[in-house]
Amino acid sequence: MYCRASERAALRLGFAFHFCVLASYYLVRPLRDALGLDGGADKLQWLFSATFVVMLLMVPLFGALVSRMPAARFIPLIYRLVALTMLIFGLLIANRIAPVEVGKIFFVWISIYNLFIVSIFWSVLVDRFSSEQGRRLFGFIAAGGTLGTFIGPLLAAIMAKHLGPVALTLSAAVLLELAVRCYRALLRRTDAQSTIPSSDDRSMGGSMLAGVVLISRSPYLLGLVLFMLLHTTAATLLYFEQGRIIAASYSDVASRTQVFAVIDLIVSALTLTFQLLLTGPLIRFVGVGGALVALPLATVIAFAAMALAPVPAMVAVAQGLRRAVEFAVVRPAREVLWTVVSREEKYKAKSVIETLVYRGGDAASGWLSAGLATAGAGFGWVVAVIVPVACLWGGLCLWLAGKQMHAASSMTEVKSDRKAVDSADGSATQS
Repeated sequence: MYCRASERAALRLGFAFHFCVLASYYLVRPLRDALGLDGGADKLQWLFSATFVVMLLMVPLFGALVSRMPAARFIPLIYRLVALTMLIFGLLIANRIAPVEVGKIFFVWISIYNLFIVSIFWSVLVDRFSSEQGRRLFGFIAAGGTLGTFIGPLLAAIMAKHLGPVALTLSAAVLLELAVRCYRALLRRTDAQSTIPSSDDRSMGGSMLAGVVLISRSPYLLGLVLFMLLHTTAATLLYFEQGRIIAASYSDVASRTQVFAVIDLIVSALTLTFQLLLTGPLIRFVGVGGALVALPLATVIAFAAMALAPVPAMVAVAQGLRRAVEFAVVRPAREVLWTVVSREEKYKAKSVIETLVYRGGDAASGWLSAGLATAGAGFGWVVAVIVPVACLWGGLCLWLAGKQMHAASSMTEVKSDRKAVDSADGSATQS
């Protein structure tokens, strides 16, 4: 990774910001997964559907906040509201107040909030860094999140039985407050280096559903929608199979929480290794398109492995490798795709795709998995279908990368022309 001296402070803040965001989520993720299985692995599709329905209500609310409040205000507000809910849930779960109902609500809320806080983080990053900077720096910044995904489940595995849910949720709330501090410091640092006035202290305007309208008018954004749907379909089918295997092997919540935490630790260790050794060189060597194609390829391998050996150990290895490729290689490359769109699209359309579309794909895939199980179709049958789907997915990755490269080149030419005009104006003034 090549980093200029003027970028180092912002790079460190981006690293720390991402660490706090993902560490907070991964502290409570194992608890969410464990509580989600309390009603039975065959009922998960109902939780996924409930998540999608609530997301339908949340997206317009988020759109209204983005339209009416400046980013410097609505981002800290959202993070702090989420932190408050963490404290409330921790107390409810610890005191066994309506445990089944609270567990279901907790599952749905965690599934919603994690998408919003991560999507907001990357919206900030693609807004504050250029496409060229993203190719160089996003891999390192993503490593900050990976460190968070390592520390989060490590703490969860240690605290799950000894300290309980209050310690988990309180720690998650503290990390979200630290994320807010990192965000504000990042704004100050990047504003000081920029010659363009910051837009973070002004609202963007528009309607609460502007993100949906922007997507409907852009083939590029529609391509990102299809990418997200293919990704969520594959990930959800794997998640449901993982749930069936874990539920059949472990009966109590604490044991399941520890197993899910161990799986997350494997993912984090592999991801951090890939990011430190592979991400930057790989994206430079194969480009954004080649990096994106790694996800459909890893997905096919994970499906085949879990079909051949449906045991917890294979779940850990297969899911570990696939998710490591996703977080270490594909996520930084995918975020580069967003550096060439407008600021309104970065916050509004991006949020719709990474929350509503994501959870909509989850819900549909959950019912697909349940339907296949009811019809007696084994997981091996799903593996046979995923291969042609992965080929379509790979072609889409290359198309998106080509469009991004063209847009980035056009933006560079425009900036060069502006500099030439400014230089000419300056010379004329001096004359």
